[in-house]
Parts: sequence; structure tokens; C-alpha cells
Amino acid sequence: MSITAEKKKELIEKFATKPGDTGSPEVQVAILTERINNLTEHFKTNKKDNHSRRGLLAMVATRRKLLDYTKKKDEARYKTLIEALGIRR
Repeated sequence: MSITAEKKKELIEKFATKPGDTGSPEVQVAILTERINNLTEHFKTNKKDNHSRRGLLAMVATRRKLLDYTKKKDEARYKTLIEALGIRR
């Protein structure tokens, strides 16, 4: 259910705003999106896993807050981020 270190490193390199950037909202949203997508696949086969579903909802809420923050600070960055990740809004 978790993402591999290689995938995480790849996401960080792709969405980093500067070298060594791991904490920008873009990187955090990209990592959360990957984790959410993995959990969504998990729920297709494990419909009764309600404990993990609670974690999924928490991740979605955190991602939503980060996206709202990004939109408030710079709407152009927000739009490019949701297009790159394929998030509908």
C-alpha cells in the first residue's frame, strides 16, 4: 500500500521547485496523490478494510488543505499542479 523509495524519489525530482526540495506543497501533494491512488486500488479488492479507509480520508483532507494553500498563494502553480497530477477539481 505504501509507495517505494524509488517512486518517492522520482516524484520529488519531478515536482521539486529547487534542488533538494522535499517540503514544498507540490511535492507533498504529488506524494499524497500517489499514496491515495495506491489505496484506491487496494480497496477494489479489500472492500471491508475500514481502518485503511479512515487513513485514506485523512490523506484526502490533507491534500485538499495543501491544494487550497497553493491556490491561495499562486493560482498558476495550482493549475499546473492539478493538470500534471490529473486531479479533477
